[in-house]
Amino acid sequence: MHARTIPRCFCATLLLSVAITAQTPRKPDAATAAWWAQTVALSNDSMEGRDTGTEAYESAAKYVADQFKAAGLKPAGDNGTFFQRVPMHQIALDNDKSSIEILGPGGKSNTLHFTTDVTTVPREQPSLIEAPLVFTGYGLPPADLDLKGKIAVFFNNTPADLAPADRESYASRRLRALTQAGVAAILSIDNPAATEPFHWPAAYARGVTIAGAPAPNTNAPILIRLNPTSLNALFAASGHNPSDIVTIGGKEAPLVTFPLNQSARIRLTSTSKDISSPNILAILPGSDPKLAPEFVALSAHLDGYGYGTPILGDNLYNGTLDDAAYVALLTELAKNLQHKAPARSLLFCIFAGEEKGLLGSAYFTQHLTVPKENIVADLNLDQLRPIFPLNILTMEGLTDSTLGDTVRTVAAQFKIEIRPDLEPERNLFRRADNYNFVRIGVPIASFIFGYDKGSPEEVIYRDWYARRYHKPQDDIKTPIDWDAASKFNRFYTALALAIANAPARPQWLPSSPYSPHQRAAQSSTSPALYSPQRNSP
Repeated sequence: MHARTIPRCFCATLLLSVAITAQTPRKPDAATAAWWAQTVALSNDSMEGRDTGTEAYESAAKYVADQFKAAGLKPAGDNGTFFQRVPMHQIALDNDKSSIEILGPGGKSNTLHFTTDVTTVPREQPSLIEAPLVFTGYGLPPADLDLKGKIAVFFNNTPADLAPADRESYASRRLRALTQAGVAAILSIDNPAATEPFHWPAAYARGVTIAGAPAPNTNAPILIRLNPTSLNALFAASGHNPSDIVTIGGKEAPLVTFPLNQSARIRLTSTSKDISSPNILAILPGSDPKLAPEFVALSAHLDGYGYGTPILGDNLYNGTLDDAAYVALLTELAKNLQHKAPARSLLFCIFAGEEKGLLGSAYFTQHLTVPKENIVADLNLDQLRPIFPLNILTMEGLTDSTLGDTVRTVAAQFKIEIRPDLEPERNLFRRADNYNFVRIGVPIASFIFGYDKGSPEEVIYRDWYARRYHKPQDDIKTPIDWDAASKFNRFYTALALAIANAPARPQWLPSSPYSPHQRAAQSSTSPALYSPQRNSP
């Protein structure tokens, strides 16, 4: 099942990886070995990728709960258990009954396949659409262009001449304009030159929501993503070269509008069912009677993608670094602290449904099992890749609260430089479970292994995202820098203890857009600031 063919184009990257890791121990120390053993237990093939709503996830959740129980933690879930069950509704595209057929001149036709050529978030009802195709540049159509009843195709980027504020709002303005123009459907060509491009093929086309949540706007056009390497059939009768479109669009240069001189027949059929998966919640009671009622939340997500579209012959998305390794870190931390609790209590939060849209953390923060005002901080574990030496950490939330100063003080002990996020366009702050804590007013910290631009470490980092992120290749065979892993695990433990033992709780900085004052001022004018974001770009 686990074929591991390495393309030649990555040889240079692998040589750089060897050069870096050759300077670090080939074997982990005892504590790091114990952490990795837990990681393997949670992400080997028998755990089947821990997809939300599956028996495999249930098995993984029971395993984690048993680890917390063995460490002496107290249940913090529902009805005196470690579990808080999250009710969800799933809509899955039926790939065998769904297709996009490109209808060209002379009766020629070509088919775009889910989920290698195209993907979408499916809707409840079957859809059948047949309409002419029009390329609309970056998507905002000219006022005199008649798009009613047609399928709009655009390149998913923004033109270079936009002001920053217009750039941030471009996607919403584009969708609004196309909806008002009466398009029958929207095809969005992914930008391979983006800082973090979409990872084709998609694992599957599936949408999951918290049960009872408002249904998506069914009046909006169906939005379908296009793999930029699968455009030849779409542009075959247009007189335009699709590779030129992708190159020009990637540079944000002007793109013209033109008819594609073809139609598309879109068939979408989905199945739906109610599912559920549990969050795992546990408490290590604090040792100081005055501070013990307060909690430092330590969070990670247990779910992965499970089985999906095969890549290099492998269809099991194990999710080793995303995020089994950091659930494992929390189970190990619980064991190590069971006889030396800090002053404040530690609230261990292992969330379900993160990959489906931060669902487990959203449900928890809407159905808290401890008082909201008693949660002083959340230290979230996600987006961490210990695959090169750890000298730099990017911190999400660095300038939002006093946690930034605490993090810098603790990091200095480990000779780690703390930097702000230098790639805000990736939206990592809102793409992880920490964001739902922000939404209820809790200061947060989360981390990404950092690097200098153009360094060998950046090459390794980008390569991991290209070949392993949200793919079956994120598995226990990933090369790990054991020194980096150990260093981060020790840093995170020291940080959790520093916050839990500090006399004063963390405070929002007045300048932060997430501070209570700023939030009250902006919530009515910037609702998107506080709306949940889907995790995958």
